[in-house]
Amino acid sequence: METNTSEIKEYVRDEQLAQKLKEAFEPKSWNETKTHNAWAVFKVMAEMVEGFEKLSKIGPCVSIFGSARTKMDNPYYLMAEEIGYRLTKLGFGVITGGGPGIMEAGNKGAHYSGGISVGLNIELPFEQHENPFIDHDKFINFNYFFVRKLMFMKYSQGYIVMPGGFGTMDELFEAITLIQTNKMVRFPVILVGKKYWGGLMDWITGTLLAEGNIKEEDLNLFRLVDTAVDAVNEIGKYYEKYRLEPNF
Repeated sequence: METNTSEIKEYVRDEQLAQKLKEAFEPKSWNETKTHNAWAVFKVMAEMVEGFEKLSKIGPCVSIFGSARTKMDNPYYLMAEEIGYRLTKLGFGVITGGGPGIMEAGNKGAHYSGGISVGLNIELPFEQHENPFIDHDKFINFNYFFVRKLMFMKYSQGYIVMPGGFGTMDELFEAITLIQTNKMVRFPVILVGKKYWGGLMDWITGTLLAEGNIKEEDLNLFRLVDTAVDAVNEIGKYYEKYRLEPNF
């Protein structure tokens, strides 16, 4: 009988989840809880220190976000590669999540133009592995998503958001929220792909704005474009008007 690989993977995931839940609900002494929390704090601090030390020297950079699942022959992959190339020619380094897909494309463009290519990778049980186009001294591997996002927010002077999934949406709205609430210096947020993002834009205006949950002016926190040239031009225009400065 032929084995169904997907069923096996699902079974393994269920077993791992059951084990984690069992461990989470097992009674623990106060000393065990304190020890576990203390080690967690040290691990978080270690990731922050490494990030601050490596990224404080990279200079002005723009982050490129997008799906890890995008194939090399996808038009958005080719567009992200062109964006990475053009950004470095404009004087910016490129930061990505360090993985495959759109992230690889952005790093590739920066790499082949001779610019700064940064990768902030995350340890995941699937999909994510580092791509070969990251500068060897500018690669960091994270365990904690929130520490990784902190580095994106602190060391990027702009975001270019390519088509992606939940992770891309998370990074997009993190940036917009911090800018909207004045927790971070305002910088350009550029969404690429009018067809791809059109439904989200309709929902933002037709639901969020219509229900009074955002203001009309909040729609100016991001731009929607369709080409690599327009995306990079938006970054350039912004910094012709505003000077570069740290985010926070």
